[in-house]
Amino acid sequence: MPMTLDIDPLDLVDPARYQRDGCPHHIWTRLRADAPVAHFAPPGYPPFWAITKHSDLIEVASQPLIFSSAKGITLDGRAEEVAEAMARFEMIVFLDPPRHGPMRQLANKEFLRSRVRARFDDVGRIATEIVNDGSTGGDVGECDFVTTFAGRLPLEVIAWVLGVPDSDWQRLLRDTDTVIGKDDPEFRLPGETPEQAGLRAQIDMHQYFTQMIEDRRREPQHDLVTLLTQSTVDGVPLTPEQLLGYCELLVEAGNETTRDAIAGAMHAFCEHPDQWDNLRDHPELLVDAVEEILRWVTPINYFVRTATEDYELRGQTIRTGDKVVLFWASGNRDEDVFEDPFEFRIDRRPNQHLVFGFGPHLCMGAHLARAELEHMFALLLARMTWFEPSGPMERLHSAINGAIKHLPIRYRLL
Repeated sequence: MPMTLDIDPLDLVDPARYQRDGCPHHIWTRLRADAPVAHFAPPGYPPFWAITKHSDLIEVASQPLIFSSAKGITLDGRAEEVAEAMARFEMIVFLDPPRHGPMRQLANKEFLRSRVRARFDDVGRIATEIVNDGSTGGDVGECDFVTTFAGRLPLEVIAWVLGVPDSDWQRLLRDTDTVIGKDDPEFRLPGETPEQAGLRAQIDMHQYFTQMIEDRRREPQHDLVTLLTQSTVDGVPLTPEQLLGYCELLVEAGNETTRDAIAGAMHAFCEHPDQWDNLRDHPELLVDAVEEILRWVTPINYFVRTATEDYELRGQTIRTGDKVVLFWASGNRDEDVFEDPFEFRIDRRPNQHLVFGFGPHLCMGAHLARAELEHMFALLLARMTWFEPSGPMERLHSAINGAIKHLPIRYRLL
């Protein structure tokens, strides 16, 4: 029989509850201890198995043919419909082997550690411009940390990698914010449904990249869009839909998750100022601090897989067609893996977090995200002499993205 507890399943999936309360860590802690493979059927959502242990997340994520991404990676009533509609774009997040590997390799080489190292100074240049813009000259100033700092760096970096001119960065930022945040009223026009808002932003993004792709075919540049227009899979050039899907995925994934990590890090330092002081006194810990920031924030709370055959996990039989929810944020608080998992410690080592997923779908932008975090906080440590919250933090209306959409602070920045 499926293992269940007296838990309101909406606490696991309702975006309004995540926005109000944050991640349900107290529930995940119970599940890890008593029902690490638990079945739920929340009203308004498909039934699903909740996977909450670190080792089980790895086991499931390592088997993409048994636990498929092709029927959607989110948990809502339209997930399969959306996945079917997106099939012609062949976004790699929805692809299983054997198609996934060749499609992923088209851009993956541009995000390898060696390529990120080659771009390290350029990432630093963009970060420096952002921090310069936020400078108070050493006086006390106020800002929304998300819009002034966190929201800019990841989008500007991935747009630069793609070859988007800086005059168009704000357009892409607006579109990606709407696609990802469409369930939040703040990112919709008056009278729009979430679906209408997302479609409006997606169409605008596709129109933009359609023109850019045509331009790069005529006049190739040294950028990622040019590389994609010149790429082939099994000797066949990418279709216009595949090119658009790739560009959309890169700009959306390259923006939201690292932005959430940067904003979540500043919130964590506001709540744990001793860790900021420790990092300032020991800047050699910055690399370890980045890993702890990633673990602590976990920008993507969960992804969904669909079982393609019966599978037994911890004595529970997952049936063909069942939805399986991989709660990455739970795995990153697993007591069997992390000592004192509910402590934010910038010197934590080892730190085997699952922020970037696991297996074939491991995030290709992991090295770039780390570089962005390292640059941003190296600059802030050197130049931000004081900060404190100046108003309530606001979360995004989303159960998937552990996003802070507003973080007002007072600060001094040289």
